[in-house]
Amino acid sequence: MAKDNNLTSEEKEAKKQEMILFLSDSEEKESFLSKNNRKLLTDPLDDDNPITVQVLGICSALAITVQLEPAVVMAIAVMAVMAFSNIIISMLRNMIPSRIRIIVQLVVVASLVALVDQVLRAYAYDVSKQLSVFIGLIITNCIVMGRLEAFALGNGVYKSFLDGIGNAAGYGLILIIVAFFRELLGSGKLFGYEILGHQGTSAADSTGLYAMGYENNGLMLLSPMALIVVGLIIWVQRARNRKLIEE
Repeated sequence: MAKDNNLTSEEKEAKKQEMILFLSDSEEKESFLSKNNRKLLTDPLDDDNPITVQVLGICSALAITVQLEPAVVMAIAVMAVMAFSNIIISMLRNMIPSRIRIIVQLVVVASLVALVDQVLRAYAYDVSKQLSVFIGLIITNCIVMGRLEAFALGNGVYKSFLDGIGNAAGYGLILIIVAFFRELLGSGKLFGYEILGHQGTSAADSTGLYAMGYENNGLMLLSPMALIVVGLIIWVQRARNRKLIEE
């Protein structure tokens, strides 16, 4: 404290700017892997999951979970956008006028989404075609905008980064679980590889479970089944964690 009192006004202002860009006063006093920081990563995976608890981002959970591969790519894309948008908005939080904060957030997110879209077109074109407009719709994803407004605008860069990673991981986890069951039970495959055996024109020509008479459940490939799978996940989650049940 005495050391801070000996600083000149210029040094204090420089230190203040350093706090704005990197760590706030409270963050400077706690370790990088403190309990509060770990909760930013772990809570969205369970007790505060953006899909099953906050009920956000449902549209993409219905639309892109027919196969596991696009679900994984979408999860990575959202994680990249959320992490970097949280960092940028947190760094600018004391410079953004309140009246235009939503516009600034949209510009930041739209720029990052455009960058992610171009990377996918360059290195994963087939998956990019499968995801189609849903990559662009990350711009309006309630989870992304919600965390910018609720967290990044009021916290330092490091905490905002962890919050973005945690919420994106929670979102991606549900996408991957839903896609796993839909692709496995709907087509007998995972990542395009046959898991339950080869389905021939008859049981004699088939292998694995198909040779025993198993048939793919075509209903799993329909969008309503994604909602049902999400509902089952919510049921299991609340059965295991009773405090999530609303009064």
